[in-house]
Amino acid sequence: MVSTGDAAPTFTATIGTSDHEPFDLDDHIGDGPVVLAFFPGAFTPPCTNEMVAFQERAAEFEDAGGTIFGVSADSPFSQGAFREEHGIEFDLVSDMGGDAIRAYGLEMDIADLGLYGIANRAVFVLDDEGEVVYDWVADDPTNEPDYDAVLDAVESA
Repeated sequence: MVSTGDAAPTFTATIGTSDHEPFDLDDHIGDGPVVLAFFPGAFTPPCTNEMVAFQERAAEFEDAGGTIFGVSADSPFSQGAFREEHGIEFDLVSDMGGDAIRAYGLEMDIADLGLYGIANRAVFVLDDEGEVVYDWVADDPTNEPDYDAVLDAVESA
C-alpha cells in the first residue's frame, strides 16, 4: 500500500468522458499538488456524496494550487454520465484495467454487489516532486475522507 513519504506510482488511463482522452499522471506532477481520490463506483450513494463534496470545495482546492482527479474502475462513458448528472467539473479518470488501483494497493471486491477489482475509497495528495504527502484509505468503503484534512495537505504541499 502506498503511504506518506513514498514516491507516487505514476500511471496512464483514460479521462472519463465519451472522447476517450488519454490521462498520464506524469503530465500533472510539478503543476502544484495533485489529489487522487479513488472511489469504488460511479452512481453509488457514498461515491456520489464524495465526488459532490469535492466539487463543492473545488474552488478552495484550486485556490490552494491543487488539482483533483477522481479515479475508479468505471468506464469513461459511465464517468462522463456521472459527471454530467452531478455537475462534477474536475476530471474523473477511468482505470478499467485496474493498473492504478493495483499500483496504489487499493483493489477490492464487493461480491454482494457483483463488483470485482474495484478501488477502495482512498485519497492521496502528491507534491510537485511526486511524493505522497497525505494518504487516507477507508477502513470501510462507505466512509468518506476528512475533506478539511485533504485541503490542509494541499495547502501545505
